[in-house]
Amino acid sequence: MDEKLISKAVIRRLPRYYRYLGDLLDDGVERISSGELSNRMKVTASQIRQDLNNFGGFGQQGYGYNVRYLYAEIGKILGLNHTHNMIIVGAGNLGQALANYKSFENSGFKTVALFDVNPAVKGKKVRDIEIHMMNELSEFIPDHHVEIAALTLPKSEAVSVAEKLVDYGVKAIWNFAHTDLNLLLPEDVVVENVHLAESLMRLSYNLTTKKDSKVEEK
Repeated sequence: MDEKLISKAVIRRLPRYYRYLGDLLDDGVERISSGELSNRMKVTASQIRQDLNNFGGFGQQGYGYNVRYLYAEIGKILGLNHTHNMIIVGAGNLGQALANYKSFENSGFKTVALFDVNPAVKGKKVRDIEIHMMNELSEFIPDHHVEIAALTLPKSEAVSVAEKLVDYGVKAIWNFAHTDLNLLLPEDVVVENVHLAESLMRLSYNLTTKKDSKVEEK
């Protein structure tokens, strides 16, 4: 498999497949056809087959997909069969909310610390996860084999902090700061920019559009 040939759209759909397959397992479903999965996910059966064929297919003609096996295989593709140590930089409301979200650990993402510049929160804990000061980053990251850093800090600080994190050995940045991190990064470092406000705006657009269409129908 050449990962460079796999489109970003396919990669974006993989976590959704994983989530739906997990729900099927919880419901006791042992096997499912692409057609049945299509009805649940509102993705065409041909799209599902095309997506999974990028990684080997996994299905059997006349049988469909073994749910447990496919769930495990997609988990491996997503790297969820390993534990990833993660830190949260910015111990404000959003940072603490992320730290309190226990489900991340079920997928292999272990939050090992929070970091902040406010000395008043030093040593405090969020769900038994200690808050450290920023000047401890350089030693903490290599000592605790931290791979991922979630940034929940002001956009004015995001770029400089991200650069330091990369220098200290972080390989993936989950960026919640209100800016895209368009940095010149080493090839082995990845960034995922998350914009909550944009998602809310899309929701607002769809809500407004539906309201307008109802007015026109009248």
